[in-house]
Amino acid sequence: MSTTQFLFAGFGGQGILFSGKFTAYKGLIDGKHVSWLPSYGPEMRGGTANCSVIISDDPVGSPIVSHPDVLIAMNLPSLDRYEDAVVPGGIIFVDSSLIERKVKRTDVTVKYIPATQLASDNGLTTLANMIIMGSILKETGGYDEASIDAALAKVVSARHADLLQYNKKALSIGAEY
Repeated sequence: MSTTQFLFAGFGGQGILFSGKFTAYKGLIDGKHVSWLPSYGPEMRGGTANCSVIISDDPVGSPIVSHPDVLIAMNLPSLDRYEDAVVPGGIIFVDSSLIERKVKRTDVTVKYIPATQLASDNGLTTLANMIIMGSILKETGGYDEASIDAALAKVVSARHADLLQYNKKALSIGAEY
């Protein structure tokens, strides 16, 4: 039995819920059982946002992620709030462009990715979330072009189909970082 619990956290407007939805669809496409539970404050942009995703070989009993295997912290308040909740041996992905402090724990793997800076440098200013996703997929062995394309087709609306290539580029940058 394999189950991975993800917690994406940051400010509204950083693509937290989009990243979670992408991860959930990718899990479904890969034939896994999935739960996706978004949570955000009353402000859509600038307020807090987090998203719990569980990908499992078995049916998911509860969508609540209290102790994530993988934490994605896109801002300092999120790292401060959730760092201690990560399971020993888990992975923390930190947007080091926005978070200057280092993770205090020594029993987790930490990946510092300057996602916001990389996004800016590559003309993808709103896609720091997908740069981190590329790194996550590479690190966890889930970087598969076919399932990535299929998942992107599910989460990027037909009205914004022109954004598919930018999302793919962001994922590639993250995977190569």
